[in-house]
Amino acid sequence: MTHLLVTRAQLLAASAAPNAPGTALLATLLAAHDDPSLLGLSPGQFALLYGRHFGAMQPPVAGLAIRSEEQAGFVSALVAFLLSHVRASGASEMADAECLAAIIAHACLRPDHLWRDLGLSGRDEVTDMLSQYFPALVARNVDGTRWKKFLARELALSLGRVPQPAPGCPGCEDFGFCFGGKSRSLA
Repeated sequence: MTHLLVTRAQLLAASAAPNAPGTALLATLLAAHDDPSLLGLSPGQFALLYGRHFGAMQPPVAGLAIRSEEQAGFVSALVAFLLSHVRASGASEMADAECLAAIIAHACLRPDHLWRDLGLSGRDEVTDMLSQYFPALVARNVDGTRWKKFLARELALSLGRVPQPAPGCPGCEDFGFCFGGKSRSLA
């Protein structure tokens, strides 16, 4: 079975433990895009992730879709930031959190709400995912800031920088709502 246009149902059917923690969430995220390079996982991460959750299916062959050094820097910093807030009860859960951090960081490069960029059905699903793997961050979002904006803001503050929009934010239909028309070039 190839990955191109694989469905959530196909991924869950390929799982020896479809009810294992993280399996349904990861199946949703993996099936959200027909281009696996948008997920931001390395070939090694794909192989290990599929081995842990979807062993009956071959992982996709994909490169990384980064268009600039600025995007690469943002992704690297956001992955490290997310992982500094991870709550994992074991090696498998930590490996899933590493994959989720990469998927989330790469979704922040795209120009839509984070929940849409992740292929989820709404903001509440992002909150649930972050609550499971990065609960300290969820607890800090006391003002209900949209997740992509929140993550970019918290990352910038952790680095001693002035908060800026995530790279994908300027292309979003609600950019003016979130940032009041502020813009910066994020090639």
